[in-house]
Formats: sequence, C-alpha cells, structure tokens
Amino acid sequence: MTGNDAALIQDPMAIFAYLTAIVGILFMLSTIDNKFLNKLFRYAPPLIWMYFLPMISTTFGIIPQSSDLYSFLGTYILPAGLLLLMIGANVPATLKLGGKAIVLFLAGTVGVVIGGPIAFALFQGILPEDAWRGVGALAGSWIGGTGNMGAMIETFRTPEDILSPVILTDTLVGISWMGVMIALANFQNKFNTWNGADNSTIKRVNEDIATDMQRNVKPLQLPQLFGILGIGMAGSYIIRVFAGMDFLPKSDIMSTSTWSFIIITAVGIALSFTKVRNLEYYGASKIGYLGIFLYLTGIGAQANLADIVQSPQFLLMGVVWLSIHILCIFGAARLLKAPLFFVAVGSQGNIGGTSSAPIVASVFQPALAPIGLLMGILGNVVGIYAALLCGQLAKMIAGG
Repeated sequence: MTGNDAALIQDPMAIFAYLTAIVGILFMLSTIDNKFLNKLFRYAPPLIWMYFLPMISTTFGIIPQSSDLYSFLGTYILPAGLLLLMIGANVPATLKLGGKAIVLFLAGTVGVVIGGPIAFALFQGILPEDAWRGVGALAGSWIGGTGNMGAMIETFRTPEDILSPVILTDTLVGISWMGVMIALANFQNKFNTWNGADNSTIKRVNEDIATDMQRNVKPLQLPQLFGILGIGMAGSYIIRVFAGMDFLPKSDIMSTSTWSFIIITAVGIALSFTKVRNLEYYGASKIGYLGIFLYLTGIGAQANLADIVQSPQFLLMGVVWLSIHILCIFGAARLLKAPLFFVAVGSQGNIGGTSSAPIVASVFQPALAPIGLLMGILGNVVGIYAALLCGQLAKMIAGG
C-alpha cells in the first residue's frame, strides 16, 4: 500500500483537477462514435471507470489514499448533488409504474436490508472489529448507489481500513451482477412467457415520461444555472447547519451528517412537488450528478487494490449478501408474475442506483432508460432510511 507522503500529487486542488479530468475525459470518450468505445462503455460504463481509475491511481502512488479534499467532497459537494437529484424526481411518474414495479424494487431493498446483517453474522468471526460500519456503508451503495453510500460513510464514520475493502467489494460484486443482468436481457421473452408477465404498463409509462421531457426541456441559461447552484449549495449548507442544532437528538448513528441527509431527502422530495422542479427541465439533476460523480472519484481514491488480497472475507460476505437480494427479488417476481425488465431495473435501482439502472434498462428496452432512472431515484429516496436500518441491525449483531 502506498503512503500519502509517497504520492506523486499531494495538493488538494491538484487532486481535484486530476479527478475532474478523469470524469471529463470518460464522458467525452463515451460520446465518441467509435465501435470499440461504444461496446466498451456499453458493458463497462463511465461509472465503473470512475471507481477504478482513481483506485489504480492510489494503488500506484499517483494520488494519496487520504486527503482533505475527500472530506470536503463528502461534506459539501455530495449533499448538494443529492438535493438537486431529489428536486428533479418525478414521483408521480414513478408511481404510475404500478404496484408490481415498486413491490419488486422494495423486495430487492428488503433483500439488501436483511442480507447485510445475515452475511455479516456469518463472517463476523473473521472480520475486523468495526466491520459493521462497512456494512452500513455498503448498504447505502446497494440501496440507491454512490450518493447514499457517501451518506452512510459519513453517518457510520467508516474508517479507512474498512472502507477500502468495502469499496472494492461494492465495485467487484456490484459490477459482476450488472454484467449478469445485461446478459439475461437476451432471455427476457422466454422468462416473461414462462412467468406469464405483462409488458403493457412499461410501454405506457415510457411514453408519458418521454412526452413530458420533450415538451418541457429547455436550454440552460445563466439565471437557471445560478439558481440550480444556489439551491444546491446554499440549500444543503443551511440544512447541514440546521441538522447540527442541539434540539435534534444525536447519537453514534443519528449524527449531524445523518440528520443532514435525512432532511435533504425529505426537503428535496417536497420541493419536487413545487415549481422548483421546473429547474429539472434546465438540467438540475445533471448538475447534481456532477457532484455525485466527483464524490465517486474521491471514494475510489480511498481504496487500494492491494487491500482485497488482505481482506478477501469482505468479498465473500458481499457475494452471500447479494445472493440474498437476488433470492428476494426473483421470488417476488415469480409470485407477482412480473416481467424480467422489472426485475432488472428493480435490482439495479437498489444495487446500482441512478447511474447503472438506466444503462441496464436500455439494454432490456432501448427506449426505457428513463424508467431505470426512476427506479434509481426511488433507490435514492428510500436508501438513506433503509441503509440506516441495515447498519443498525449489523451494529446490534456486533454487540454495539
């Protein structure tokens, strides 16, 4: 493992420039009309490389494994991104997906919530003392994606020696499952026939979402840009100050950060029902994603590939944990006679979140990426609360 003093880049601003360049180059490459690149990013989207490239950079001593920048991204940039993402949520459209889609998603969530403590209990004897804090962090990622993981890292104060193998487990196990789901797209007609599934709801909701965006999307202008930045940065900062006030009860779990993310989720969803949501037509969620992706590179930078060799038990725990999630969501699909598409987006809405759920959705049904995004947003909404429960259950098993 490389030490911080040995890293080639030390200055926080230089690290920020390096990580920003990674995000920018990845997205630029993903838009190039090239057969090789198109195939590469279809099965290994930019999100994956945002984890791996900083991880490799840390492993080879280009950037340090710990820096004040990473704390800044988690404390200020991540909450702003989450708030903008919540403001852009189309909750009514999500509800139109019907009971089956939402029940399947929630079945996947239940699988994560109960799977974490069960897997932790099985491997507790060979895991480090504070491994339960890593369970809470990984639960955040596996119920809604990177943004929620960041919230849980702050909430459970996951130490670096736990965080690194957890990030690697999240990446390796999560990416492997996404690959399996993509491969299953070729068998969806056979699955749906065997399961007696109906696809009509999927087609109807897709048409509604596409029509709404086509009618209302607007070019981003300076007033709206500064409005989006002002709401994101100032709003999240004010909420954090409010969350730190004494009248809100604090504990090892319910810290200022925890209250901050809970309030941000609630306020963002509430604002999505007001005219503030019109900022989404100017790209509010895209700017929110920028903050989350920058934070994602900082998360990747805190992991070292050598750590998974030293802590393979985390990887084993992740495989068992994910298996419980898979059993729950496929069991629900069988009971409800749901199409495989709902299984895919419901699972990725949990495990992958807003970044990979649209990708998997588009592989199943090229025109239905927005439904994957909606499932990812649903994961953002419930993820904070469900991951808190999962982490608390793991803490109880640890005897905390």
